Amino acid sequence: ATANGETTSVYCHMEELCNTKGPWTRIAYLNMSDPTHRCPSGFRWYSSNGVRACGRGGSFSAGCTANTYFSSPGNGYSQVCGQMIGYQQYGPDAVYQTGKTLDQDYVDGISLTRGSPRQHIWTFMAGLYDNVASPHDCPCSSGSTQSVPSFVGEDYFCESGNSDSSYTNKLYTSDPLWDGKGCGSVEKDCCSVPGLPWFHKVLTSSTTDFLEMRICADSELSNEDTPVELYEIYVT
Repeated sequence: ATANGETTSVYCHMEELCNTKGPWTRIAYLNMSDPTHRCPSGFRWYSSNGVRACGRGGSFSAGCTANTYFSSPGNGYSQVCGQMIGYQQYGPDAVYQTGKTLDQDYVDGISLTRGSPRQHIWTFMAGLYDNVASPHDCPCSSGSTQSVPSFVGEDYFCESGNSDSSYTNKLYTSDPLWDGKGCGSVEKDCCSVPGLPWFHKVLTSSTTDFLEMRICADSELSNEDTPVELYEIYVT
């Protein structure tokens, strides 16, 4: 692709993605299972049981303390398709805290938005348990009392990586998040969402907005994090 006299190499997927024919342009890709890949600037590096992942960096306080931007192709896009695979660190509790805006730490997980002011694309939540009914579980878990923010709607995935009846300060590497696999008894509805692990957002009109990915939490880093191992995002 050529813009402003400069040539940039892009990866195009010519086949179908998210039940939609290509071409799709890949604007973001990270795969920490590849030893040559490194965390984006400002992210915290995790390594445990052979898993490498990238979590909240900067201060140890609550907030969306890790973010990165992805530029869109010059001809614009009207659909976003991709996947995000992460892990549970200690005790995230999805959207337990209420009343927060899209610009705040409304989720224990990952927020994907476009443009400024931010407009919601998709949210990737991490709940506390996958087999124990708790107020801190995913909003899609059976018996959950959590409410999804109106600006998120149905555009979210939520899973827990913790199959125990308690939680501890560790990276739960045995069960990746947002892949629809290894689901516990209370999160069957969470893992039956069509398309998993791929999300698909259709916009109302074409845009050239950049995308922003933030890892957020409403508590300090010592209590919770949701480091990401893989992201792969396409637009068309």
